[in-house]
Amino acid sequence: MICGGIFDLDSKTDRLKELELKSQDPSLWKDHQKLNELSKEKIGIEKIIAEWNTLNQSVEDNLVLLGMLEEEPDEKSFSDLKKEYSTLKEQLKALELRSFLNGSHDENDCYVAIHAGAGGTEAADWAGILQRMYFKWAEQKNFSIDILSMSEAEEAGIRSVHFLVKGSFAYGYLQSETGVHRLVRISPFDANARRHTSFASVFVWPDVDDNIEIVVKEEDLKTDTYRASGAGGQHVNKTNSAVRITHTPSGIVVQCQNQRSQHANRNQAMKMLKAALYNKEEEKRKKEKDSLESSKKANEWGSQIRSYVLHPYQMVKDHRTGWEIGDPSIVLNGKLDPFISAWLKHK
Repeated sequence: MICGGIFDLDSKTDRLKELELKSQDPSLWKDHQKLNELSKEKIGIEKIIAEWNTLNQSVEDNLVLLGMLEEEPDEKSFSDLKKEYSTLKEQLKALELRSFLNGSHDENDCYVAIHAGAGGTEAADWAGILQRMYFKWAEQKNFSIDILSMSEAEEAGIRSVHFLVKGSFAYGYLQSETGVHRLVRISPFDANARRHTSFASVFVWPDVDDNIEIVVKEEDLKTDTYRASGAGGQHVNKTNSAVRITHTPSGIVVQCQNQRSQHANRNQAMKMLKAALYNKEEEKRKKEKDSLESSKKANEWGSQIRSYVLHPYQMVKDHRTGWEIGDPSIVLNGKLDPFISAWLKHK
């Protein structure tokens, strides 16, 4: 085996054997939810092992070719081999990253909410920059995005946005982004060109199956309707079709405005709410450190998970893992995988 340096094939194989044994337990068929989770994890591991075997075979084939080139040098073939090496190296890194994604909902689509912190135009602009960063990241992954609701700020940026990211392992990747993000820069809105610090919060939760049973009492809900703003055509601006639902016991707020009717928007908002409540119960059950409640920190100094510094020096640093990059521009243009990988390893 050639590629074993950063990919632990033995642990994946052992886990697959363990899942196969569990799947033979007759009592498991009485618990459909647990059975589905087990089957999903098993299929995911089988895919990763198959991809690893294919990648490993490519490496071995290229080593044979390299041996032949040592005996009969050919400049063009050697140049092609170097390019192939770079491609295989990137594929191995991507496979290693995905191998960490073994949670019950890691493979799911996910909802993302971004809220500007205190600071007026500065914070709203920063929230808009974060939205663009995630859109760029999703584009590079060939994921699709549905904007469910957006509240634009008057001068620049956004006050808040909710969107759905659709793609394989979208939640597994983006779960690391939940928390407060801090920006330090010379303000483009300050006539005196002073340095400003801005905050925005990001919250990510998985889209779960419709058959998940979550009991939501009507008396626990506060529903508001309003006229949608932004893109969506004339219809959304003429009727109170947008819906905002607040779940009073948990404090969770969801909203949707991208559908043409109030009824459709409410259905989508309820789906988001149930997914968020389910995620909360999952986090509580697993007793993970980054639970739903601990992620809802105040948008202020000292609670940030990551800092993006544009002045007086340039750096992006994740305070949970210590991972940092000296070029903020590539991060803000969607290069998030190094931070995601570091967080998954740290977790």
